[in-house]
Amino acid sequence: QVQLVESGGGLVQPGGSLRLSCAAFGLTFSSADMSWYRQAPGKERELVAHITSAGGSTNYADSVKGRFTISRDNAKNTVYLQMNSLKPEDTAVYYCKAAFRWLEYWGQGTQVTVSS
Repeated sequence: QVQLVESGGGLVQPGGSLRLSCAAFGLTFSSADMSWYRQAPGKERELVAHITSAGGSTNYADSVKGRFTISRDNAKNTVYLQMNSLKPEDTAVYYCKAAFRWLEYWGQGTQVTVSS
């Protein structure tokens, strides 16, 4: 059974930083493309960042370019999202997603709140 477990969310002041982690279990992690999504209250879930299985390619939503960095450690079956210069509009539940062949798996989400 595949399980994705996010951690690292919390409350941070504007301009601060957080690092989210997503640990994968029961999945051939090194063969899976990984993504971070977020969903703010009353809004649709949106793609934040994506990284290919070998980590050779990444892409980002325009709203986070230059502030967020996605990375992965295939030896630890973990994908990360380093978030710097956080803004109140980054407040959302953040989810990781694994895409392996034709299948997709989602984590349960972790809350990020940016507020003074």
